[in-house]
Amino acid sequence: MSDAAAKIVIAGLRKSFGRKLVLDGVEIACNAGESLVIIGGSGTGKSVLIKCIIGLLRPDSGSIRIDGVETAGLRRRGRENLMRKFGMLFQGSALFDSLSVWENVAFGLIQGRGMARSQAHDIALQKLAAVGLGADVAPLRPAELSGGMQKRVALARAIAAEPEILFFDEPTTGLDPIMADVINNLIVERVRGLGATAVSITHDMTSARKIADRIAMLHGGRIVWQGPAAAIDNSGNPYVDQFVHGRAEGPIRMQVRAA
Repeated sequence: MSDAAAKIVIAGLRKSFGRKLVLDGVEIACNAGESLVIIGGSGTGKSVLIKCIIGLLRPDSGSIRIDGVETAGLRRRGRENLMRKFGMLFQGSALFDSLSVWENVAFGLIQGRGMARSQAHDIALQKLAAVGLGADVAPLRPAELSGGMQKRVALARAIAAEPEILFFDEPTTGLDPIMADVINNLIVERVRGLGATAVSITHDMTSARKIADRIAMLHGGRIVWQGPAAAIDNSGNPYVDQFVHGRAEGPIRMQVRAA
C-alpha cells in the first residue's frame, strides 16, 4: 500500500506507561474506503493504538498521518478540526445516562457543531432509523434499552455527522451471537453507505471476518501480520494461527497465577 493511496498511515508509533512499553514501533496503513480490523488479545494495546490515532493519548514517538497531514503533535485548533472527520462507537456504548436517546445521537451535532436542537433532532431520528430503531425509542433513556439497542444507538451517534473515518472499539462485546451478527451487518451497511474508512479493534473473530476487508494482528507492541480477511485462516503466522483457533499452546503465552 502506497502512502499516496492511504487515508491513515502510522509509522514507528511508540507509547509507554511508566516502564510498561505498550506500542513498540507500530507500522500500519489504511486506504480510503477500506475496513481495517486490528485483532489481538486483551492488554495488547489495541485500545491504546486507537486512542493515539484519535488524539486521546499522545504517543511518545512516531508518526500518524491522516489525509497526508501529520497529526501526532497537533495543537487544540488543529485537533478540533481533525475530530470532525471522526465517528466512534465505544466499547460498552458509553451513552450518557442523563440524556434521552435522541440527545445522545445528536450530542456531537449540538455540542460540537452548534447545530439547532430541532435540526439535530430530525437528523437523530434519521440515523436511528438507519440502525433499525423507530421514533418511539428517541425520548427514552439508555437505561430503558437492552444492550443490543444501546449498541445501535451508539452506532447511530457514531454516524450522525456522516464522518469520513469510523472507529469501532470491540463493537460486539457483551452481545449474544444473534445480536452481534445484527450489529456486524449494520456496521458493514453503514460504513459502505457513507463510503467511510473504518478501523476496528476486536478479539471476536466472527466479527472480524464479517466486517473486515483487511485484518492486522497486534502482538508485543507491533503488527506481526496483516493481510486480506479471506487469508486469516491460512496466514502461516504462528501468532495469528494460535489466536484464530483459540489454542492455549503456541508462541503467545498467557500469564496465569496459581491460587
